[in-house]
Amino acid sequence: MKQEYEEKIHKIAEDVQRYLAQSLKKHGSPYDTLKEAMAYSANAGGKRIRPVLCVAFAELFGGVYEQALPLACAVEMIHTYSLIHDDLPCMDDDDYRRGRPSCHKKFGEATALLAGDGLLTLAFWTIAQAPAQTGADTARCLRACFELAQKAGMDGMIGGQIMDLANECETVTAETLTQTDMLKTSALLEAACRMGAVIAGASDGEIRMAGEYARHLGVAFQIIDDILDVTGDEEELGKPVGSDAASGKHTFVSLLTLDGAQALAEEYTGRALQALSGLPDSGFLRALTESLLLRRK
Repeated sequence: MKQEYEEKIHKIAEDVQRYLAQSLKKHGSPYDTLKEAMAYSANAGGKRIRPVLCVAFAELFGGVYEQALPLACAVEMIHTYSLIHDDLPCMDDDDYRRGRPSCHKKFGEATALLAGDGLLTLAFWTIAQAPAQTGADTARCLRACFELAQKAGMDGMIGGQIMDLANECETVTAETLTQTDMLKTSALLEAACRMGAVIAGASDGEIRMAGEYARHLGVAFQIIDDILDVTGDEEELGKPVGSDAASGKHTFVSLLTLDGAQALAEEYTGRALQALSGLPDSGFLRALTESLLLRRK
């Protein structure tokens, strides 16, 4: 199972990488520097968890791999744009991402800002092109656009990001952090899972289940991020560690200690696994969920 699991992740990651590279291929335009900056961040690797989840849920409900792939790439474009903007001096002010200089350190702040904007809009163009390119159902692609816009916008990821900024200036509770993480991190995971279910023609109940799974997984994922900022290896993570404590940022580790945060991550992982119970052929998703609890980067 482990070899099959690893091979599947590798294949999806490779196909996503190929798709992103083709989407951002330069054609001698006067704004090729923008495309170069977009590609610099989009093709930098990473875990590709969101596209993997999108494809996995599509296949779980009988969807076609080739029809899920554009949606998987679209959610990765949104994720990458958010990282570019997160790293800017006005946000988290991080100089490194995925083991190399952040986009704004490589290309300048203005170009990095526009590269993020470019990836944001390219994501929805990619979904809109899917029916013509892959034969995907047009109504399902429209629903996928809705899911992604809702979960990436002010009532999802962006809402969580503004809460995260506000939390730096306030005394926060575990409940506030959980709400923040459900928006900042879970929302885009939820979009990925729900989009995969949507493109496969899953029922409303199945789509809700996919979203419930992702909400719990996202909180566990962010708690592990908090833990790795304290215990992780900078070279392995590809970014500096200890930045949360240095900036005075509130995390589950600062609120609950390392042991408390680890216990909470295990609790939310258990909730995510429970959401998968009763589904046939969910072994890959269960293995992925359990592995994320043990990740080192």
